[in-house]
Amino acid sequence: MTNKSEASAFQQMAVEHLPGLFALARHLTDADADAEDLVQEALLKAYRSFGSLEEPAAAGRWMRVILTNLWRDRMRKRGRSPREVPFDDVDDFSLYGTLVEEDPFPYSDTLHLDFLGSFSEEDVHMVLRRLPELYRAPLVLRYIEEFATKEVARLLDVPLGTALARLHRGRKLFEKAMWDYANETNAFTSEAAAVRGCR
Repeated sequence: MTNKSEASAFQQMAVEHLPGLFALARHLTDADADAEDLVQEALLKAYRSFGSLEEPAAAGRWMRVILTNLWRDRMRKRGRSPREVPFDDVDDFSLYGTLVEEDPFPYSDTLHLDFLGSFSEEDVHMVLRRLPELYRAPLVLRYIEEFATKEVARLLDVPLGTALARLHRGRKLFEKAMWDYANETNAFTSEAAAVRGCR
């Protein structure tokens, strides 16, 4: 960073994108303190390389890539081996089949949407944090941050086929975790159903 105008431009950019960066960091990490550290490190790295940003309109995506790369490098440095989930535990579960069988939304033509619409953003965040990082990260990058699948594979430094497999298994895990969370929080009691009906 060479002058005050560049410093001011970076500060303005950082303020604009800070909420999104923190949200991404919270989704990727297991604790808010870790998320804050990750955002600070990403901002410092972005500040140092601000001159390499060619298109200001791409600043948000550029900063999210920096943050994701830092998170991936942290995982490697910690030597954390990703936690796998037995395939049978995931593939045997069908959210749609379970919703049809349990019938928490009588007369609904949009079971999946009605089910997912029953939860707040914070509920979804809590369930995401229950998933192993191996599956959580691809889901967050693809469906929340809206990176293309090829970009997700590149960001996670895995082959495209591996990214696709983790996305498939991650979706199944997420659906099962959402169903378990609904049961834990009694989301389908008559009182909860009444609240949903008033929305």
